[in-house]
Amino acid sequence: MPMKLFLKKLHARVYRYSVAVFIFIFYPLLYLFSRKPSGYPMMNKIRKLCGFLSSTTAGIFYHIEYEQAIDWSRTYIVCPNHVSNLDVTGTTLAMKNNFHYIGKEELLKKFPLNLFFKTIDIPVNRESKMSSFRAFKKAEENLRNGMSLIIFPEGKIPDDYPPQLNPFKNGPFRLAIELKLPIIPVTCINTWKVLWDTGLEIGSNPGICDIYFHKPIETTNMTVEDADMLKDLVFNTIDQKFSSANNLNPSTAV
Repeated sequence: MPMKLFLKKLHARVYRYSVAVFIFIFYPLLYLFSRKPSGYPMMNKIRKLCGFLSSTTAGIFYHIEYEQAIDWSRTYIVCPNHVSNLDVTGTTLAMKNNFHYIGKEELLKKFPLNLFFKTIDIPVNRESKMSSFRAFKKAEENLRNGMSLIIFPEGKIPDDYPPQLNPFKNGPFRLAIELKLPIIPVTCINTWKVLWDTGLEIGSNPGICDIYFHKPIETTNMTVEDADMLKDLVFNTIDQKFSSANNLNPSTAV
């Protein structure tokens, strides 16, 4: 194995282990606050702290930019593209209100991350219509209670390298329209250059990750018939920013 690749893979493991170490350190507090929904805001604060400390340990930092000031007293559906595990940390650090994720159900089997998906976050099997239905009903309940939702509309980290956006799922866009909630497109611009996917294949390196929050898109005057239009608008907003920033051709998937 070439020395450069060896060092990049070593760095990826340093980052992964640092995530585990800090979650273990704060696990007693996480467990305490996970017992009741009233403790979920504190879980998110600890989640932010763990994300910041583990990234900093590996020399990874985040530059978060907002297209316009966001009124964090409102509830949002936040839709980032997904090219790296760092997208989760970057988006988490950017949020200024209480929030939760929808994520793949495999995370239920990964201790200690499974604590989040047994409590504040929502696991989903995207191959099961029933699982997806239940997940979005739970998300609807949380949104009505003022918890913003973060969901990656691609449903997974695509296999492409360099990455391109993959088609978006319909769920978050229908939900935003049904609940008349604004939706925020988020472009994770260069997280893939620091750590692509999990980092285990080609490693990772220290660096600064750029996360761009586009202005919220209001859905008040939309109907469910507009869901595809909204999906395309969010897709194109993210794709244009991502492609131009990385000098890549725009994706043809919608």
